[in-house]
Amino acid sequence: MSIKGIIEGKKVWRAHVSRVKALPQDYQIVYKEIQKYLFKVGPVELNEGIGLLSEIINFFEEGVAAGKGVLEVTGTDVAAFCDALIEDSKTYADLYQESIKQKVDKAKKK
Repeated sequence: MSIKGIIEGKKVWRAHVSRVKALPQDYQIVYKEIQKYLFKVGPVELNEGIGLLSEIINFFEEGVAAGKGVLEVTGTDVAAFCDALIEDSKTYADLYQESIKQKVDKAKKK
């Protein structure tokens, strides 16, 4: 990645963080938990940019504008909300399982 790319990425991330900080406190707390969850479990494409995280902020901003509490927007099971967001995405767990399967298949052929 070029220096320009790194600088641009930092600018985008800072703008993203500013949007998070503009949310009400309850939304910020839930957003940070979602972010942690997605970084641990999450989709491989999460590393390709902040698309999904930005979409979550858009969704949260709409909830705020509608006067809803964060759990009215996500539901009370925030992990299930996250799982629903990434259900069709390839995760690091999927990559790990595929890697193990390939190793087992290779060992069977020997």
